[in-house]
Amino acid sequence: MTQQDPAPSTLSAATLRDRVQGYVEDFLAEDAVASDARARGVELGCAPVSMSACVALRFLATALRAKGVVEIGTGAGVSGLYLLRGMAPDGVLTSIDIEPEHQRAARRAFTDADVPAGRTRLIMGRALDVLPRLTDGGYDLVFVDAAKPEYPHYYEEGVRLLRPGGVIAFDDALWQGRVADPARRDPETSALREVARAVREDDRLVPALLPVGDGLLVAAKADS
Repeated sequence: MTQQDPAPSTLSAATLRDRVQGYVEDFLAEDAVASDARARGVELGCAPVSMSACVALRFLATALRAKGVVEIGTGAGVSGLYLLRGMAPDGVLTSIDIEPEHQRAARRAFTDADVPAGRTRLIMGRALDVLPRLTDGGYDLVFVDAAKPEYPHYYEEGVRLLRPGGVIAFDDALWQGRVADPARRDPETSALREVARAVREDDRLVPALLPVGDGLLVAAKADS
């Protein structure tokens, strides 16, 4: 007689949650280029966006037929690869990071993926200094994965950059469950909680909190 898995009712809530999370993360396989970029990100200490969140980003870019995307936090280029794969063939990704080694790693990833040079614009600098120079309403998608205490400021700038119907997305919106724990009041958790409240209460936006990866907070900008 072969051993069967326990019936769902006999599994603990934690075990079921882990199984579901593992299934979601493994739903699509990651290719070698993205996997290598992910490994370089780990080496650099810039934790790459989870596989499930990357898949969601590619889906959003595809659904929006995105031609202009702003990424706040280049990292090693993992999320950038997925965004580019979802964007229109002539779309341009503008990615901002303060660390030059991160952007060197991202350039390597984009080169390995045969991304034409004209499809990426990597800007080194502090995002809050760069964002004000970008065009109002000129972008289809804004993705935020950078310094958590600055998320509320990224939200203000990001919404300004979106065209009507465009989407802003914030990674790590659940922050390993800390956001849902009122006892957690560290700067990172407080900022994530603040941006979630701001997005939820902004009449210009249609928000959703997606339980992929460590939480992906998304909001579409309604037509004026």
